[in-house]
Formats: sequence, structure tokens, C-alpha cells
Amino acid sequence: MVANSNQDPVEVVDESKLKGGLKPRHLIMMSLGSAIGAGLFVGSGQGIALAGPAALLAYAIIGLIIVSVMRMLGELAAADPNPGAFSYYVGKALGPGAGFMMGWLWWIQMTVVVAAESLAAAEGLYALIGVLPAWAWSLVFMVVFSILNLSGVSNFGELEFWLALIKIVFIVMFLVIGMAYLFGWTAEPSPGLSNAGDFLPHGVGGVAAALLVVAFAFGGIEIIAVAAAETDDPGPSVSKSIRTIVWRILVFYVGSVAVIMLVLPADDPRIRTSPFVGVLEEIGLPAVATTMGAIIVIALLSSMNVNLYGASRMLFSLSVRGMAPTAAAQTRANGVPAPAVLASIVVGFLTVPATYLWGSQVLDRLLSVVGSTLLVTWLAIVCAQLVLRRRADRAGTHLPMRMWAYPYLSWLTLVALIAIVILGLTTDTVRNQVISTGVLVVVLWAIGSFIDRRRRDRSVSGAL
Repeated sequence: MVANSNQDPVEVVDESKLKGGLKPRHLIMMSLGSAIGAGLFVGSGQGIALAGPAALLAYAIIGLIIVSVMRMLGELAAADPNPGAFSYYVGKALGPGAGFMMGWLWWIQMTVVVAAESLAAAEGLYALIGVLPAWAWSLVFMVVFSILNLSGVSNFGELEFWLALIKIVFIVMFLVIGMAYLFGWTAEPSPGLSNAGDFLPHGVGGVAAALLVVAFAFGGIEIIAVAAAETDDPGPSVSKSIRTIVWRILVFYVGSVAVIMLVLPADDPRIRTSPFVGVLEEIGLPAVATTMGAIIVIALLSSMNVNLYGASRMLFSLSVRGMAPTAAAQTRANGVPAPAVLASIVVGFLTVPATYLWGSQVLDRLLSVVGSTLLVTWLAIVCAQLVLRRRADRAGTHLPMRMWAYPYLSWLTLVALIAIVILGLTTDTVRNQVISTGVLVVVLWAIGSFIDRRRRDRSVSGAL
């Protein structure tokens, strides 16, 4: 198998074991559902705490970058849907080592996100009703969603559609209520702009630190490319979904952060712990705030569910391409890669005893791990699009979806991402995270290149 060939014959044969059944509406809601999770409900408060009002700038920067990256990913996925998604495209563009690195890095990232969202949902449910401690609720979630992900993909898609719809309806309600309060259309007096305060209370370093938290917030939207392979009529479905979701995500995130920042005073502890509930309490709607707390739990569980799906499909693809143990490519009669699902939730189960021992700081550590790995994912997508688009144009290949202003916007996005990485390296609070991610990238790339070289040597020896 040559990863940068135009088509991988092994992958084509084995990916048929995944039974399609996702509809375009499922694809749209899965992408929205994956992105509207811990990153918005937990990470938004952390971003504001780090950067103050300048968090809006961080969200706008990352939001515009992700719009561009998703357009590039849409171009790749519409032309060649594959469960390996960006790992597969990066492998075609930059070689097997890069494909191995990208697949395993994203899989690690998703397993951490699954664990983080389970813990966030557990802490939220414990705050609402108690009954069980957070670590026990997390264990319940792990068991339940393991079972759900082992069911057929069509049932999974339908359940996720309705869970994501609930989240979106309440986010819209939150924005409407928040704006009505700020414009003075409610019984409570509006604070106007008095809570905005100093735009850069923690300087440029605060914005740099917030950028990685914000990057985590947008993480998961790229799952649309992973799910494309199990979607009916994948090319047009991906194109339609990409056009639909990116601007909605930007409005939801930037709008929510603006409302939180203007409604709650900068020193309010609820900004870091429960910003959405805090806003509704401040407005004078405690009953709605309680309901919002329940919706946040549902939102986190929905996002956890989608990300577990994405992690399992990525591991399945890695196995099909000879980059992971062969057991991960096995599927049940319903087309679900059960070993890949179970392997992808192991980190989540491990966080249960960790939370029992160390409490809520486990969630904070998990959230801090993921941001810089997402930057690598986006950088890899941009590089793959630049290479594969040049090849497609040279060959005269028809592309169902095309990147805007190619190649200028692609290069501009690449420069912006590199600038964020450099900014992270100059910031004390995130430097170690960026360096650790860079070391992991180099190690995984080297391992992938070594495995591919050994495979090629065996092939040559067998031919002789």
C-alpha cells in the first residue's frame, strides 16, 4: 500500500464493512453536536477568565480560521469520502508517516475529549440532582454510551439528530434571552457595557493562552469528514453540510461569549465554573437556569457520543491501512467496528478512578491537553489541501466542492495557524503544552515512517 497513491485498494474493500445509513440531516447535526459540547459550555468560561473581553477576539480569530479549514476539508471529503478523513488525505499528500501521525494524534485527542465531556456532564448532573458522586455518574455514562455506540449507525444517527436539535434550540433561546436583557427589554435592569471592563486585562499573553482553549472549543466539527463515508450520497451531503454548519458555529460561539461577558461581572466566579447558568441566574430566571443546567448535561453527553463515534472510525481506518492492530478493523453484523469502539473509550473509563482520587482537577487537566493537538489537525488539513488540490488541478480532476480564493486563502490560513503556534511558544502558560504536542507529532511521524519502511522491505523480500 502506498499512502500517497490516488486510491488505496485495501481501504476500498474493507471500508465496505461499515454499513451506510447516515442521512445528510444526521451529518449536519452530528457536526453541530460534536462542536457544541464541553468546549462551549466549559471552555468558554475559561477563555473569558484568561483573556477577559479580548476572548471575543480569540473566538473571532479561531472562528474565521475554522471556517476556512472546514471549506478545505469539505473540498477533500466531497471528492474522496473516507472514514480516515484527514489522516487519509494527509497520508496521500505527505506520505504514510504523516498519515499515521495524524490518525493517531486525532484518535488520542478524541479519546481525551470523550473523557473530558463525560466528566463535565457528570459534574453538571451531580450539581443538579446529586444522588451519585461525579465519578460514579461518569462511570454510568461510559457504560451507557459504549452500548449506544455498539448499536447500528442509523439508530445512532437518529438519536444524535434529536439530541443535537435540543442543544441548538436552547442555545438560540439563550442568545435571545441574553440580548433581550442587554437591550433592556426585560424586567431586570440592563448592565449595558458596564461589565466589559478593560479589553486586555491580561495583555497579549492572556489572548494567546485563550487561543488554545478556544481552539478546543471548536474541536469536533471536523468529524463531518469522518462520518461522510457512512452517509448516503456522501459527496453532495458533505458539500451541503459544510456550507450549513460553519457560520452557525461561529454565531453560536461568538454570540454566547459576548452575552456571558456583558451580563456577568469580570470577577464573577460563575464565569469559570458555569457561565451559561450564571447568566440566566443574573437575568432573574433561576428556573430557566436549572433547565439550562440539564440541557448542558444533555449537550455534553451528545458531544461525547459523537466523538466516541469519530474516534472509533478513525481507529478502524488506521487498522484498515495497516497502521493499527488488525483487530480494530473487525466489524459486527450491523457494520459497527466493536473493538475500535471499546478501545476508544478506555481513557474515559480510566478517568473514573482518577476523578475519585483527585476530583475536578482531572477535568481541568484534560481540557488543557487538547487545544494544541487541534492546531496540528488544522495545519495538516491545510497542507493536505494545498498538495492534493495542486495534483487535482494538474490532472484536470472535477471537484464537487472547491476552496474559496485558492491558493491565496489557503496560504493565509496556514500562516495564521503558524503564527498562533509561535505565539503559544512565547507564552509561559501554554509553551509546555505546544512543545509536548510537537514532540508527540515528531515521535508518531517517525513511528509511522518506520512501520511503512518495514512493510515495504517485507514486500520487496517477498517479491524476490
